[in-house]
Amino acid sequence: MRQKLRQLADLIVILVSRDLKVKYKRSVIGLTWSLLNPLAQLLVFRLVFGSLLSLNVPDYTFFLFTGILAWNWFQSSLYAATGSVVDNGTLLRQPGFPTSILPVAAITSSLIQFLLAFPILIGGALLTGHPTARSLWAEPLVILAQFVLTLSLGYLLAAVQVRFRDTQHLLGIVLMLGLYLAPVFYQASAIPVDFRGWFRLNPMVPVLEAHRAVLLLGQAPDWRALAFVTGGALLLLGVSSRVFARAACYFTDEI
Repeated sequence: MRQKLRQLADLIVILVSRDLKVKYKRSVIGLTWSLLNPLAQLLVFRLVFGSLLSLNVPDYTFFLFTGILAWNWFQSSLYAATGSVVDNGTLLRQPGFPTSILPVAAITSSLIQFLLAFPILIGGALLTGHPTARSLWAEPLVILAQFVLTLSLGYLLAAVQVRFRDTQHLLGIVLMLGLYLAPVFYQASAIPVDFRGWFRLNPMVPVLEAHRAVLLLGQAPDWRALAFVTGGALLLLGVSSRVFARAACYFTDEI
């Protein structure tokens, strides 16, 4: 059992390394693009919502950057996980290849890009006197909760994408709208009271708030809200992984 897990871990490392190399093949600055993209978004959103519209959010630059990094990881990893089976048709034809690791590798690849930008946020927060250091121990738990949530959705969407190739395109539209329906560039408290119940049905709301509690406020996240999201994600993961496993029997015929 231990040897099998080690083999799966090694295979995930190989797939992640391959994905990153392919993504930035012949790129002059390579992985640096994973830093420049969120920084460019930060500049635009900071100008529009921090200066022109003035949302009056304290420490808005760090508030915004935290939301952008967390949302970009969710968005890119879910999109990649959805196409992970279709994009790896040659691997599926290899005897004994564990298809179930493809969405895991896709999400892990996006996680590495998230972590590459992480030191900029942490360094800036510490230099400006934010009490980040005292709560940083909780951030891996928040990351784990987001990973489980993304994987639970990724398995289901990857299986559907094999049969219905428009899934990834539809997901792109949903994620684009989701950027404005999640508190990425505004505070959750800005939502009118009458709509907050519906607003909090979005599982990324407590995840984003947990990231900010740890990284900006130096506080432990709302464990109850985070546990509720993680518990729901684990239940969904149990269902979606079974759906994926059953659908995997037909993947090679569909691709």
